[in-house]
Amino acid sequence: MSIQQGSAGGVPVLILKEGTAQTKGRDAQKNNITAAKLIAEIVRSSLGPRGMDKMLVDTLGDVTITNDGATILKEIDVQHPAAKMMVEISKATDNEVGDGTTSVVVLAGALIEKAEELINKDVHPTVIVDGYRKAATKAIEVLNGIAQKIAGNEKQELIKIAKTAMQTKLVSKESDELAQIVVDAALAVSEKTDSGFRLDIDDVKVEKKAGGSLRDTKLVKGIVLDKEVVHGGMPKRIEKAKIALINSALEIEKTEFDAKININSPDQMKMFLEEENRMLKSMVDKIVECGANVVVCQKGIDDIAQHYLAKASILTVRRVKESDMTKMARATTARVVNSLEDLTPKDLGSADLVEERKVETDKWVFVEGAKHPKSVTILIRGGSQRIVDEAERSVHDALMVSKDVLEKPAIVAGGGAPEAYTASKLREWTNTLSGREQIAAEKFAEALEVIPLSLAENAGMDPIDTLTELRSKQSKGSKWTGVDVRNAKVGDISKLDIVEPLAVKEQVIKSATEVASMLLRIDDVIASSKSAGGGPPGPPGGGMGGMGGMGGMGGMGGMDM
Repeated sequence: MSIQQGSAGGVPVLILKEGTAQTKGRDAQKNNITAAKLIAEIVRSSLGPRGMDKMLVDTLGDVTITNDGATILKEIDVQHPAAKMMVEISKATDNEVGDGTTSVVVLAGALIEKAEELINKDVHPTVIVDGYRKAATKAIEVLNGIAQKIAGNEKQELIKIAKTAMQTKLVSKESDELAQIVVDAALAVSEKTDSGFRLDIDDVKVEKKAGGSLRDTKLVKGIVLDKEVVHGGMPKRIEKAKIALINSALEIEKTEFDAKININSPDQMKMFLEEENRMLKSMVDKIVECGANVVVCQKGIDDIAQHYLAKASILTVRRVKESDMTKMARATTARVVNSLEDLTPKDLGSADLVEERKVETDKWVFVEGAKHPKSVTILIRGGSQRIVDEAERSVHDALMVSKDVLEKPAIVAGGGAPEAYTASKLREWTNTLSGREQIAAEKFAEALEVIPLSLAENAGMDPIDTLTELRSKQSKGSKWTGVDVRNAKVGDISKLDIVEPLAVKEQVIKSATEVASMLLRIDDVIASSKSAGGGPPGPPGGGMGGMGGMGGMGGMGGMDM
């Protein structure tokens, strides 16, 4: 539809391009609110230890089974612009704090739903947004007040936190062993700074291989390269390794332009081949001279060069990912050289052991006992590819929460307890506000309770009974009362060792409030038409009035618009 505006002379004025759709006012809001609520509805049933998993099948028929909010939303192809914003906040939360990706979407959905009730009562969206912003600031203040401060590298606390992050996942039965591995890995690569600790998540490499069971998952104090030794004649195990990291191909490079070589006699042919051989041999000699006995190459290696490397008993791996090269450099203190000319003994890294081992049907190269072991690998095993994939996501979440606590050592109990407590405190605080903002802040408190409520619903508990019991116990001053999902009752969560980083809770409240505020302020959606060829979605079979209608535009000079 083209949007026309009648002018004084009664001549229609075209403002927007032909085929542009515009939704205004209440309709636009309703549309966006419904889309956002639907997204929250999708992930809501997967919240908490009793949450269900989703099976996602993509266009190629690949299956993903997960209950990780960010993964669910990333895998489903969301079209609606408002729904896309919900996907973005879960993605951002995943990148920032790693956990709480489902909670953030559920909370945003609840905030929007509560706002809708107010909009229907003619409360202006801007008033709601202001109320929400104030309430969010207050909520974070309350959370900071009740959070328990710990020493960042307390191993037992970190294990509790990693375990809690895995409780809601497929791997919850093995969470004890896995949490131990994750925390060992996190502590191994964390670095002490003036203000606390720093942890770069990239220093923990996660490799996965189907086969065995989740209990066979182990921590390798070093790097695992998912490549095999390139030549059968090379040693498969080297102790006291001197490692050269090379970024260039050990091949004779083809020239940029076409070159023709005229060879008139067999002798010339022989000389040509010998020269090639000599060039490759000199490359290998250069490596041998430096004293390297392990070569890790990012590019390809010529067969003849492989032969000479094998002759010199150098264990060689080729076509290694750039990220692995960086990790190798960090762990072994080697320098990645871009050209063999630059290779000097100073550039070599060292490790106690480089060995090829068989993992399931593949052969992988393990680099252990590195000089500067600031890079470690978690090797995940499991019954099938789907299980290993989901285990990898769970390990990522557990690593991220360990990082959160190392960097900001404050924790709160889980089980919806902090949300319920914050909601009750917000209710008391709303009495100090005046006007319509007070109603908005009250709605914010109600929305926060959707977290313990969803946990209870997913555990098959009665939501209303649970909420009333929660409120009464919280009001009596036991701040860590939450939903004990495993035993389907309301109880003191702090005694169950279910703890979460404060950083995650803060991020969830901030992100959910921001996206809700953003969506509520939209009152006009103008969608431009598809580019030529696609045509706007007109009446079925009609295209643009069957294109025959063009003649009827006589008043506009036929086609010369």
